[in-house]
Amino acid sequence: MSKREDGVWRALGLMSGTSLDGIDVAVIETDGERVLRRGFSATYPYSDAVRDKLRASLSEASEIGERSARPGRLGLLEQYLTELNAEAAAHYLADHEIDAASLDVVGYHGQTVLHRPEAGLTVQLGDGGLLARRLGVPVVYDLRAADMAAGGQGAPLAPAYHRALAADISERPLAVLNLGGVANVTWIGESGELIAFDTGPASAMIDDWVSAKLGQPFDAGGRLAAAGRVHETIVADWLALPYFAEAPPKSLDRNAFSLAPVADLPGLDGAATLTAFTAAAVAAAIAHLPVPPRLWIVSGGGRRNDTLVAQIRERVGAPVQVAEAFDFDGDGLEAEAWAFLAVRSRLGLPITFPGTTGIAEPLSGGVTAEPNA
Repeated sequence: MSKREDGVWRALGLMSGTSLDGIDVAVIETDGERVLRRGFSATYPYSDAVRDKLRASLSEASEIGERSARPGRLGLLEQYLTELNAEAAAHYLADHEIDAASLDVVGYHGQTVLHRPEAGLTVQLGDGGLLARRLGVPVVYDLRAADMAAGGQGAPLAPAYHRALAADISERPLAVLNLGGVANVTWIGESGELIAFDTGPASAMIDDWVSAKLGQPFDAGGRLAAAGRVHETIVADWLALPYFAEAPPKSLDRNAFSLAPVADLPGLDGAATLTAFTAAAVAAAIAHLPVPPRLWIVSGGGRRNDTLVAQIRERVGAPVQVAEAFDFDGDGLEAEAWAFLAVRSRLGLPITFPGTTGIAEPLSGGVTAEPNA
């Protein structure tokens, strides 16, 4: 139950995406249906050492066969990441002069290290109980598990928030495209119908490539891709993979696609080809929608890749705007979504839907950890 008589919750969201760049923090006020107030967001980057540990953990996590298993160093890493999230939240609250006691709930995503919906398996590193004790606030976490147990994909989860956030935008149908480590789209119909799925790769493959081949953590502004040549036959071969013909709902693991097809390309050509693949996969997603979107709103770190956004704009044949054009927070939107989902979880409201994850009927989810437990 909400602590507030007016039914308004103040919620903090913590999000760590598959791009492995850091921890996003945001606070919103909501009644679980409407977004009533949004604050500032902040990002607390992972150090290079943490990022290296996370990349190594992806290999260890590939051996997990049961979602609670933490083989090798994953158990210690989970505790460390939880402490980092507690520190990020504490810094955010201090920087924005917010009393933790004013928060009703925290929505905690954790760090995804494995996502295999075909096996009903998803693993996010994060100890909700430890975080609740550190912050002294109830924490809602493990938001994907109930959906997967009911036969859903467990992702994407942000569509309910996308719909609430875009309530005042008249263009319909509307697409909200998140360019994180993986790209996912939310299609919002005339009457608020939702269809959502992962379109393909986004920043993860590009980041991995430019890090390994060009010594850069990411392709700033898409300048590396702009200087390279796109190998269209490789893009076409990727798009011929079965995933892109599958009807949604569908979702992807961060490492679903191999870099092997570009292994022999020069560094700049690889960046260009991977960027073109991401844009082409977004455009290919239109075939799975009832009506092409009249407007695309782009969030996530990939929106700063000018080459990628320009290619998406060219390929989808409709206006494409970054989140800030609508006063949305392109960096904090996913953290805001987790705050929103935490409130919906506490109220028993659905967070996943047949059109977003493939479950039979709308479903709530999440586990609540109390600070005194």
